[in-house]
Amino acid sequence: MNVDIHPSWKAVLEPEFDKPYFKSLIDFVKLEYSQHKCYPPGGAIFKAFELCPFEEVKVVILGQDPYHGKGQAHGLCFSVPEGVAVPPSLVNIFKEIASDLKNPIPQSGNLERWAKQGVLLLNATLTVRAHQAGSHQKKGWEAFTDHTISVLSQQRKEVVFLLWGGYAKKKAKKIDIDKHLILESGHPSPLSANRGFWFGNRHFSQTNEYLQSVGKSQINW
Repeated sequence: MNVDIHPSWKAVLEPEFDKPYFKSLIDFVKLEYSQHKCYPPGGAIFKAFELCPFEEVKVVILGQDPYHGKGQAHGLCFSVPEGVAVPPSLVNIFKEIASDLKNPIPQSGNLERWAKQGVLLLNATLTVRAHQAGSHQKKGWEAFTDHTISVLSQQRKEVVFLLWGGYAKKKAKKIDIDKHLILESGHPSPLSANRGFWFGNRHFSQTNEYLQSVGKSQINW
């Protein structure tokens, strides 16, 4: 089955494309996009993989579901296109970066700049029906993105995995802690952050300190 994905990822993920679950998933997604408004736009479904080739992944940030509001989702977890209001979780991410690294808070919520530096911004589910959170969960995307995490763990080394919130933390069992760094905290959503589970985690400085210690360039957050 031919899937339009970056060649570096195709080389390691292609066996998945011929599995029955993936064929069923693609059939489901095509039908959903033909009958309903879905996000992100079809050409952006695999954007995280396009902007961050397999060999260049230094950091993985795991989200759960794409934004389901108009104009928000564009294929990168937590990110929104230029000109779109910054969502609450991303506001809290920016606040933590400002506190941790003394960086100014960006005006734009477009995180393509991170992706191009080696940050894989991966949602567990890559599509969603408009205004229906979780509507494309348990259709096969999770098997695909779980495999992506496993492949990174097995075939790469010294990658930082940022696991925010209970859902993301469950992915830790797929990651070889002898080869990689896992940093966990509460989710940056207001509900979690305002209860003291997000602010002060210093994940961004810790990520850069680790990358520097293994001879990799730091991320300009």
